[in-house]
Amino acid sequence: MEQNTLKRRGIGLIGSDPELAYPGYTLYAPLAGNGIVDLVDLAGERVHRWELPYRPGRHARLLPDGTLAYNGATLAAGVLFPMWRKYSGGSMGKYAPDGTLLAEHRDDLQHHDAHHYDDGRVLYTAVEPLTGAAAARIRGGVPGSEAGGVVWADVIREVAADGTLLWEWRAAAQLDPEDAVLQPHYWREHWPLINSVYPLDEHTVVASLRSVSAVIVIDRATGAYRLLADRATVAQQHHATPVGDGRILLLDNGTFREGESVTYSRVVEIDSATGELVWKYQDSPREAFFTPYMGGAQRLPNGNTLITEAAFGRIFEVTRERRIVWEYVVPSFTEYPDAATAAVFPGVSNAIFRAYRYGAAEIPWLDAARRG
Repeated sequence: MEQNTLKRRGIGLIGSDPELAYPGYTLYAPLAGNGIVDLVDLAGERVHRWELPYRPGRHARLLPDGTLAYNGATLAAGVLFPMWRKYSGGSMGKYAPDGTLLAEHRDDLQHHDAHHYDDGRVLYTAVEPLTGAAAARIRGGVPGSEAGGVVWADVIREVAADGTLLWEWRAAAQLDPEDAVLQPHYWREHWPLINSVYPLDEHTVVASLRSVSAVIVIDRATGAYRLLADRATVAQQHHATPVGDGRILLLDNGTFREGESVTYSRVVEIDSATGELVWKYQDSPREAFFTPYMGGAQRLPNGNTLITEAAFGRIFEVTRERRIVWEYVVPSFTEYPDAATAAVFPGVSNAIFRAYRYGAAEIPWLDAARRG
């Protein structure tokens, strides 16, 4: 009998409603896959694979020119704190369909998200060390849990294609610790743990602050920010992205949800002007959909939403009416290849950070690549 619970429940394509699913191909990068990025069709068949020089520093995404934007884990910064290797990156690369590296920006203190613009710019998250009084200003978390007395604070950077720094926002200088208190179960090693950054428009950036359960909108010109959602609305959320009409879509993980003892995840759409929830998806029963960390949601051109239940490698698509029309479970199960990550996440895993769906017109090279 199969001893892996996820495999026993079913892997690969679980179900599909081709008449309602958005036609195209789904891209994902197994986090323990040591550099593998796969593209699968609606039948769950793999149609292309990249084999890249780094394991994922989280995720991959196709750009409008057909190249692959990939955040790779260089592991060059050392183990800054116990969880660092799990989500550190360092290489923000652009790759051809055959895996050839076309361009790269290196910052070994980069982690989680990196948004690659069409013109070669990159918007990403990194960290800087705080010690002494600067570290003591950070509120919340498990007392005394800073590794070596250091709190690593987030920095958001935007660089040009040639690596020139265009913009920088430092949480230590521009985020009020009173507005960003670490939730009590968290080690104080990383604050506020920004797990996604995305340009809302040319003047503002939306950022998801996981360890304080908040989403903020930052003014590029002044560095000032306003709160879009706090822990009264979200819990350990990921992937805050604009979907038009001033609305933000995100995956609300549900870990340490305020006022509730049942853990469940949901996807919510928030009006950025009012903070009102204008749409949401959660399963029935609600606890049937839950990823304690990571995950994402992509609004598709037909109005459907592609959801990543990341910790368990599950990708599924729902309509606006919350009907599931496609479901797939990543079949790649491996151990993390580096000892530091394997120590904090032991065992085999099929976890991914995010998945993305693309129409055939967005991958013009695919037919030629499949013909060989």
